[in-house]
Amino acid sequence: MTELVATTPGLYPLPDWAKDELSDLKGHQKGDLIAGDEGPEIVDAYDRARAEVVDAQVDAGLDRVVEGQLRWDDMLAHPLTIHENVETGGIVRYYDNNNFYRDPQVRGELTPSGDVAAELEAVDADALQAVLPGPYSLADLATDEHYGDEADFLDAVADYLAGEIEAFPDHETLFLLEPSLVENPPDDDTNERASAAIDHVAEATDADVVAHTYWGAVPEKTYAHLMDADVDAIGFDFVTETEDALYNINEYGTKEQVALGLVDGGNTLVESPETIRDRVEWVDENTHTDFDRAYVTSNTELFYLPVNKFEDKLQALGDAAALAEVDA
Repeated sequence: MTELVATTPGLYPLPDWAKDELSDLKGHQKGDLIAGDEGPEIVDAYDRARAEVVDAQVDAGLDRVVEGQLRWDDMLAHPLTIHENVETGGIVRYYDNNNFYRDPQVRGELTPSGDVAAELEAVDADALQAVLPGPYSLADLATDEHYGDEADFLDAVADYLAGEIEAFPDHETLFLLEPSLVENPPDDDTNERASAAIDHVAEATDADVVAHTYWGAVPEKTYAHLMDADVDAIGFDFVTETEDALYNINEYGTKEQVALGLVDGGNTLVESPETIRDRVEWVDENTHTDFDRAYVTSNTELFYLPVNKFEDKLQALGDAAALAEVDA
Protein backbone atom coordinates (compact mmCIF):
# COMPACT_ATOMS: atom_id res chain seq x y z
CA MET A 1 0.00 0.00 0.00
CA THR A 2 1.43 3.38 -1.02
CA GLU A 3 1.91 5.81 1.85
CA LEU A 4 0.09 9.07 1.11
CA VAL A 5 1.67 12.24 2.45
CA ALA A 6 -0.41 15.42 2.23
CA THR A 7 1.67 18.53 1.63
CA THR A 8 2.08 21.64 -0.54
CA PRO A 9 4.88 23.35 -2.49
CA GLY A 10 4.61 26.38 -0.17
CA LEU A 11 4.57 30.07 -1.22
CA TYR A 12 1.27 30.95 0.39
CA PRO A 13 -0.90 34.06 0.04
CA LEU A 14 -0.30 36.66 2.70
CA PRO A 15 -3.27 36.92 5.12
CA ASP A 16 -5.42 39.96 4.35
CA TRP A 17 -4.76 41.62 7.71
CA ALA A 18 -1.01 41.24 7.16
CA LYS A 19 -1.20 42.84 3.71
CA ASP A 20 -2.89 45.89 5.22
CA GLU A 21 -0.63 46.09 8.23
CA LEU A 22 2.61 45.68 6.30
CA SER A 23 1.62 48.21 3.66
CA ASP A 24 0.93 50.77 6.39
CA LEU A 25 4.26 50.38 8.18
CA LYS A 26 6.38 53.47 7.62
CA GLY A 27 9.12 53.06 5.06
CA HIS A 28 8.14 49.51 4.13
CA GLN A 29 8.28 48.70 0.45
CA LYS A 30 7.67 44.99 -0.05
CA GLY A 31 10.73 43.19 -1.30
CA ASP A 32 13.10 46.19 -1.23
CA LEU A 33 14.72 45.23 2.06
CA ILE A 34 17.89 43.19 2.38
CA ALA A 35 17.47 40.25 4.75
CA GLY A 36 17.92 41.36 8.33
CA ASP A 37 17.09 45.00 7.58
CA GLU A 38 13.40 44.73 8.41
CA GLY A 39 12.33 46.73 11.46
CA PRO A 40 10.84 45.02 14.53
CA GLU A 41 7.24 45.85 13.56
CA ILE A 42 7.68 44.24 10.15
CA VAL A 43 9.37 41.19 11.67
CA ASP A 44 6.53 40.86 14.18
CA ALA A 45 3.87 41.06 11.46
CA TYR A 46 5.55 38.32 9.45
CA ASP A 47 6.00 36.21 12.60
CA ARG A 48 2.28 36.40 13.34
CA ALA A 49 1.36 35.67 9.72
CA ARG A 50 3.73 32.69 9.68
CA ALA A 51 2.18 31.29 12.85
CA GLU A 52 -1.25 31.64 11.26
CA VAL A 53 -0.41 29.67 8.10
CA VAL A 54 1.47 27.03 10.10
CA ASP A 55 -1.58 26.58 12.33
CA ALA A 56 -3.77 26.32 9.21
CA GLN A 57 -1.68 23.42 7.93
CA VAL A 58 -1.69 21.64 11.29
CA ASP A 59 -5.45 22.12 11.66
CA ALA A 60 -5.96 20.75 8.13
CA GLY A 61 -4.03 17.60 9.04
CA LEU A 62 -1.20 18.00 6.54
CA ASP A 63 1.62 15.50 7.01
CA ARG A 64 4.33 18.04 6.15
CA VAL A 65 4.31 21.67 7.25
CA VAL A 66 6.03 24.44 5.28
CA GLU A 67 7.08 27.87 6.51
CA GLY A 68 4.79 29.52 3.97
CA GLN A 69 7.35 31.84 2.32
CA LEU A 70 5.18 34.88 3.03
CA ARG A 71 8.17 37.20 2.64
CA TRP A 72 8.89 35.90 -0.86
CA ASP A 73 7.43 38.83 -2.78
CA ASP A 74 9.49 37.88 -5.82
CA MET A 75 8.42 34.26 -5.53
CA LEU A 76 11.10 31.77 -6.59
CA ALA A 77 13.62 34.55 -7.17
CA HIS A 78 13.40 35.67 -3.51
CA PRO A 79 16.58 33.99 -2.22
CA LEU A 80 18.52 36.10 -4.73
CA THR A 81 16.58 39.37 -4.55
CA ILE A 82 17.43 39.74 -0.84
CA HIS A 83 21.12 38.88 -1.36
CA GLU A 84 23.69 41.61 -0.73
CA ASN A 85 25.50 40.89 -4.02
CA VAL A 86 22.33 41.01 -6.12
CA GLU A 87 20.64 44.12 -7.48
CA THR A 88 16.95 43.98 -8.28
CA GLY A 89 16.19 45.16 -11.80
CA GLY A 90 12.93 46.07 -13.44
CA ILE A 91 9.59 44.33 -13.28
CA VAL A 92 9.30 41.08 -15.24
CA ARG A 93 6.70 38.34 -15.55
CA TYR A 94 7.63 34.75 -14.78
CA TYR A 95 6.05 31.82 -16.58
CA ASP A 96 3.20 33.82 -18.13
CA ASN A 97 1.21 33.58 -14.89
CA ASN A 98 -0.02 37.21 -14.82
CA ASN A 99 2.01 38.06 -11.72
CA PHE A 100 4.96 40.43 -11.89
CA TYR A 101 8.25 40.32 -10.03
CA ARG A 102 11.68 41.88 -10.20
CA ASP A 103 14.73 40.70 -12.09
CA PRO A 104 17.59 39.65 -9.77
CA GLN A 105 20.90 40.77 -11.29
CA VAL A 106 23.83 38.91 -9.79
CA ARG A 107 26.78 41.30 -9.53
CA GLY A 108 28.99 39.49 -7.01
CA GLU A 109 29.77 36.13 -5.47
CA LEU A 110 26.77 34.15 -4.28
CA THR A 111 27.61 33.30 -0.68
CA PRO A 112 25.01 31.74 1.65
CA SER A 113 22.95 34.32 3.54
CA GLY A 114 21.16 32.19 6.13
CA ASP A 115 17.90 33.97 5.34
CA VAL A 116 15.81 30.89 4.51
CA ALA A 117 17.30 28.99 7.43
CA ALA A 118 16.20 31.76 9.79
CA GLU A 119 12.65 31.51 8.44
CA LEU A 120 12.61 27.76 9.02
CA GLU A 121 14.00 28.14 12.54
CA ALA A 122 10.94 30.27 13.34
CA VAL A 123 8.48 27.47 12.52
CA ASP A 124 6.93 25.74 15.53
CA ALA A 125 5.71 22.45 14.07
CA ASP A 126 6.71 18.84 13.65
CA ALA A 127 7.40 17.22 10.27
CA LEU A 128 8.93 20.36 8.75
CA GLN A 129 9.23 20.61 4.98
CA ALA A 130 11.74 23.07 3.53
CA VAL A 131 11.08 24.76 0.19
CA LEU A 132 13.62 26.24 -2.22
CA PRO A 133 13.74 27.13 -5.90
CA GLY A 134 15.64 24.47 -7.79
CA PRO A 135 19.04 25.56 -9.11
CA TYR A 136 18.05 25.47 -12.77
CA SER A 137 14.92 27.58 -12.23
CA LEU A 138 16.71 30.08 -9.99
CA ALA A 139 19.50 30.52 -12.52
CA ASP A 140 16.91 30.84 -15.30
CA LEU A 141 15.06 33.63 -13.45
CA ALA A 142 18.24 35.60 -12.73
CA THR A 143 20.57 37.73 -14.83
CA ASP A 144 24.27 36.91 -14.47
CA GLU A 145 26.46 40.01 -14.34
CA HIS A 146 29.36 38.40 -12.45
CA TYR A 147 30.29 34.85 -13.44
CA GLY A 148 30.21 35.39 -17.18
CA ASP A 149 29.58 31.78 -18.21
CA GLU A 150 26.25 29.95 -18.22
CA ALA A 151 27.69 26.71 -16.86
CA ASP A 152 29.69 28.48 -14.16
CA PHE A 153 26.65 30.48 -13.14
CA LEU A 154 24.48 27.37 -12.80
CA ASP A 155 27.19 25.75 -10.69
CA ALA A 156 27.43 28.87 -8.53
CA VAL A 157 23.67 28.91 -7.95
CA ALA A 158 23.77 25.24 -6.98
CA ASP A 159 26.66 25.88 -4.59
CA TYR A 160 24.77 28.80 -3.09
CA LEU A 161 21.60 26.75 -2.50
CA ALA A 162 23.62 23.88 -1.04
CA GLY A 163 25.26 26.34 1.35
CA GLU A 164 21.86 27.68 2.40
CA ILE A 165 20.65 24.14 3.12
CA GLU A 166 23.62 23.39 5.37
CA ALA A 167 22.26 25.98 7.83
CA PHE A 168 18.72 24.56 7.84
CA PRO A 169 17.22 23.13 11.01
CA ASP A 170 16.14 19.48 10.96
CA HIS A 171 13.54 18.87 8.26
CA GLU A 172 11.73 15.80 6.98
CA THR A 173 11.47 16.83 3.33
CA LEU A 174 12.88 19.37 0.89
CA PHE A 175 10.87 20.47 -2.12
CA LEU A 176 13.02 21.92 -4.92
CA LEU A 177 10.67 23.82 -7.25
CA GLU A 178 11.75 23.47 -10.88
CA PRO A 179 9.09 24.93 -13.23
CA SER A 180 11.78 26.19 -15.64
CA LEU A 181 12.48 22.60 -16.63
CA VAL A 182 9.06 22.83 -18.27
CA GLU A 183 8.78 26.49 -19.27
CA ASN A 184 12.34 27.02 -20.51
CA PRO A 185 13.86 23.54 -20.72
CA PRO A 186 17.63 23.10 -21.02
CA ASP A 187 19.13 22.57 -24.45
CA ASP A 188 20.95 19.34 -25.24
CA ASP A 189 24.25 20.69 -23.87
CA THR A 190 22.68 21.88 -20.61
CA ASN A 191 20.44 18.93 -19.72
CA GLU A 192 23.21 17.02 -17.99
CA ARG A 193 24.46 20.10 -16.13
CA ALA A 194 20.94 20.90 -14.90
CA SER A 195 20.55 17.38 -13.54
CA ALA A 196 23.99 17.55 -11.90
CA ALA A 197 23.07 20.89 -10.28
CA ILE A 198 19.90 19.41 -8.78
CA ASP A 199 21.91 16.41 -7.61
CA HIS A 200 24.45 18.71 -5.93
CA VAL A 201 21.76 20.62 -4.04
CA ALA A 202 20.04 17.38 -2.98
CA GLU A 203 23.31 16.09 -1.52
CA ALA A 204 23.32 18.96 1.00
CA THR A 205 20.48 17.46 3.08
CA ASP A 206 19.73 14.13 4.70
CA ALA A 207 16.00 14.76 4.19
CA ASP A 208 13.95 13.28 1.37
CA VAL A 209 14.24 15.55 -1.66
CA VAL A 210 11.44 16.16 -4.17
CA ALA A 211 12.23 17.88 -7.48
CA HIS A 212 8.79 19.31 -8.18
CA THR A 213 8.03 20.35 -11.76
CA TYR A 214 4.93 22.20 -12.94
CA TRP A 215 3.23 24.45 -15.51
CA GLY A 216 3.17 21.38 -17.72
CA ALA A 217 5.25 18.27 -18.35
CA VAL A 218 9.03 18.07 -18.62
CA PRO A 219 10.23 17.32 -22.19
CA GLU A 220 11.43 13.76 -22.73
CA LYS A 221 15.19 14.39 -22.95
CA THR A 222 15.17 16.68 -19.95
CA TYR A 223 13.11 14.18 -17.98
CA ALA A 224 15.51 11.35 -18.83
CA HIS A 225 18.39 13.43 -17.46
CA LEU A 226 16.36 14.45 -14.41
CA MET A 227 16.05 10.79 -13.57
CA ASP A 228 19.85 10.73 -13.15
CA ALA A 229 19.65 13.21 -10.27
CA ASP A 230 19.84 11.55 -6.86
CA VAL A 231 16.51 12.84 -5.57
CA ASP A 232 13.93 10.75 -3.75
CA ALA A 233 10.96 11.87 -5.84
CA ILE A 234 10.01 13.83 -8.93
CA GLY A 235 6.87 15.93 -8.87
CA PHE A 236 4.36 15.88 -11.74
CA ASP A 237 1.73 18.44 -12.70
CA PHE A 238 -1.35 16.30 -13.28
CA VAL A 239 -3.54 19.39 -13.57
CA THR A 240 -1.90 21.04 -16.59
CA GLU A 241 -0.56 18.08 -18.60
CA THR A 242 -2.10 14.85 -17.36
CA GLU A 243 -1.29 12.60 -20.32
CA ASP A 244 2.25 13.89 -20.84
CA ALA A 245 3.03 13.48 -17.14
CA LEU A 246 1.70 9.94 -17.29
CA TYR A 247 3.74 9.26 -20.44
CA ASN A 248 7.02 10.28 -18.77
CA ILE A 249 6.37 7.96 -15.83
CA ASN A 250 5.43 4.98 -17.98
CA GLU A 251 8.02 5.51 -20.70
CA TYR A 252 11.07 6.41 -18.60
CA GLY A 253 10.10 5.26 -15.11
CA THR A 254 10.39 7.40 -12.01
CA LYS A 255 11.68 7.22 -8.46
CA GLU A 256 10.26 4.95 -5.75
CA GLN A 257 8.56 8.01 -4.31
CA VAL A 258 6.49 10.50 -6.30
CA ALA A 259 4.84 13.88 -5.85
CA LEU A 260 1.39 14.13 -7.43
CA GLY A 261 0.24 17.65 -8.29
CA LEU A 262 -3.48 16.88 -8.24
CA VAL A 263 -4.97 20.05 -6.75
CA ASP A 264 -5.10 23.17 -8.94
CA GLY A 265 -3.02 25.85 -7.26
CA GLY A 266 -4.27 28.55 -9.59
CA ASN A 267 -8.01 27.90 -9.64
CA THR A 268 -10.47 28.89 -6.92
CA LEU A 269 -12.60 25.78 -7.48
CA VAL A 270 -11.93 23.64 -4.41
CA GLU A 271 -11.54 19.93 -5.06
CA SER A 272 -13.32 17.59 -2.67
CA PRO A 273 -11.27 15.05 -0.67
CA GLU A 274 -13.08 12.30 -2.60
CA THR A 275 -12.02 13.86 -5.92
CA ILE A 276 -8.40 14.01 -4.78
CA ARG A 277 -8.53 10.36 -3.69
CA ASP A 278 -10.06 9.39 -7.04
CA ARG A 279 -7.20 11.15 -8.82
CA VAL A 280 -4.64 9.33 -6.71
CA GLU A 281 -6.28 6.03 -7.60
CA TRP A 282 -6.37 6.98 -11.29
CA VAL A 283 -2.61 7.61 -11.29
CA ASP A 284 -2.04 4.34 -9.45
CA GLU A 285 -4.15 2.41 -11.94
CA ASN A 286 -2.54 4.00 -15.00
CA THR A 287 1.13 3.77 -14.10
CA HIS A 288 3.44 0.78 -14.05
CA THR A 289 5.19 1.78 -10.82
CA ASP A 290 4.40 0.71 -7.27
CA PHE A 291 5.30 3.78 -5.24
CA ASP A 292 6.56 3.53 -1.67
CA ARG A 293 5.26 7.03 -0.97
CA ALA A 294 3.14 9.57 -2.83
CA TYR A 295 3.22 13.21 -1.82
CA VAL A 296 -0.29 14.49 -2.59
CA THR A 297 -0.06 18.19 -3.28
CA SER A 298 -1.16 21.12 -5.39
CA ASN A 299 0.43 21.34 -8.81
CA THR A 300 1.77 24.86 -8.18
CA GLU A 301 2.28 27.26 -5.31
CA LEU A 302 -0.94 28.44 -3.64
CA PHE A 303 0.06 32.11 -3.69
CA TYR A 304 -2.38 32.85 -6.50
CA LEU A 305 -5.51 32.03 -4.44
CA PRO A 306 -7.67 34.13 -2.12
CA VAL A 307 -6.90 33.26 1.49
CA ASN A 308 -10.21 31.47 2.11
CA LYS A 309 -9.77 29.25 -0.97
CA PHE A 310 -6.17 28.56 -0.02
CA GLU A 311 -7.30 27.36 3.41
CA ASP A 312 -10.05 25.23 1.86
CA LYS A 313 -7.51 23.52 -0.39
CA LEU A 314 -5.28 22.77 2.58
CA GLN A 315 -8.25 21.14 4.30
CA ALA A 316 -9.14 19.12 1.21
CA LEU A 317 -5.58 17.76 0.97
CA GLY A 318 -5.55 16.83 4.66
CA ASP A 319 -8.96 15.19 4.44
CA ALA A 320 -7.94 13.22 1.34
CA ALA A 321 -5.00 11.72 3.22
CA ALA A 322 -7.28 10.92 6.16
CA LEU A 323 -9.66 9.11 3.79
CA ALA A 324 -6.76 6.99 2.60
CA GLU A 325 -6.01 5.93 6.17
CA VAL A 326 -9.66 4.94 6.66
CA ASP A 327 -9.65 2.98 3.39
CA ALA A 328 -6.51 1.15 4.44
